[in-house]
Amino acid sequence: MGLDRKTIYGVLYGLLLSLAVTGVLLVAARRPAPRPVELAPPPTPVPLRVYVLGAVVTEGVYELPPGSIVRDALAAAGGTTEGADVAQLNLAQPLSDGDRVEVPETPPTRTPAPPTVTVGPGTPSPSPAPTETETPLPSRGGAGIPVAGGKVNINTATAAELETLPRIGPAMAQRIIEYRTANGPFPSIEAIQNVKGIGPATFEQLKDLITVE
Repeated sequence: MGLDRKTIYGVLYGLLLSLAVTGVLLVAARRPAPRPVELAPPPTPVPLRVYVLGAVVTEGVYELPPGSIVRDALAAAGGTTEGADVAQLNLAQPLSDGDRVEVPETPPTRTPAPPTVTVGPGTPSPSPAPTETETPLPSRGGAGIPVAGGKVNINTATAAELETLPRIGPAMAQRIIEYRTANGPFPSIEAIQNVKGIGPATFEQLKDLITVE
C-alpha cells in the first residue's frame, strides 16, 4: 500500500526537526564551561607624605595613613618643643598628600623700656642700668678715701678706693682684689690688664691715675 503525500511530508518534517535538535545539542556540548568570576583585590591605600617643621622635636617628611590629621603629623615628628605655640594650629584639620605643617614658636616676651629720669626742666632722658665696664665714676679724692700722691695704689687700695677710678665699679674692684690676692702684687701698672674685663681701652683711662709703688 503506497503512502500518500501528506504522510511523506510529515515524516520528512519530523526527520528535519530531529536533525536540528541534534545539531543544537552538539553545538551546546562543544561550548567551553564558563570561567568563574574573579574579584580583584582592593587597591592598597597610598600613604600621605607630609612635611613637618618648626617647633617640633624632629623636622622631616613623614608618611601617614589616609585620613590623618594635623595632630598625627606632630606625633610622627616626635611632638612639639617647649616653646611651640600649638594654639595657632587646628589639630583636627585633615591632611592631604604634600601638605606642609609648620609649628610656630611662642613670640618672646617684650622687655619693658628702661625708666627715665629728668635731666633738666621738663627734659626726660633714659637712665640705662650701669654695667661693670660703664659704672658711673665717683669724684676722686672724696671724703674718707685717701689718694696717695694723686694716684691709687692698685696693690694696696681698698674696693672703695678702686671704685674712684674710671670704669671701675664694685664688681671690677672686687676682681682686682681677688686677682692680686691669688697672684700676688701687680709688678707694673700694665699688669692690671690681666684682670678679666680690663682691656687696652680701659687701661688708657687708668694708666695716669694708678701706681704700684
